[in-house]
Amino acid sequence: MLRVLVVGLMLVAAAGASAQLYRWVDKDGKVRYSDTPPTGVKATTLRPPPGSTAPAPAPGGDAAAKDAKKGPLTPAEQEADYRKRQMEAQKAREKEDQAGRDAQTKLDNCARAQQALAALESGQRISRTSANGERYYIDDDQRVAEIARERQSVSSWCG
Repeated sequence: MLRVLVVGLMLVAAAGASAQLYRWVDKDGKVRYSDTPPTGVKATTLRPPPGSTAPAPAPGGDAAAKDAKKGPLTPAEQEADYRKRQMEAQKAREKEDQAGRDAQTKLDNCARAQQALAALESGQRISRTSANGERYYIDDDQRVAEIARERQSVSSWCG
């Protein structure tokens, strides 16, 4: 009996403020201590030792407290919860991948716009191909219009 009492006190001391402890008498008449009492047993809640702090609230606030009151999840609920977490993780990965592709596209378009602007501002003769496949050189008015267009493209892509 003394050994059970010592073990119980060690449990109380080791648990400290981190968990709520319960005391009950099992079917053999032995006193037991645990952080969760078995069902169908009249268990008394033990007070934490003096000077200890109260247990921290469960993360998630009221929703976590409601979930804890419902009891353990059934295997079907665990599976549904697992699938939900997997779907959320997949969506997050897809969103991250899309953001990466968008950033790369923006960098590529910025580089192209800067190259086109540099070519137009270099003063070299610029040729284009007409709809019927003939090559022609742009004149100064076309060059000024294209430079303005490319500057706008550089400002929008390179931001």
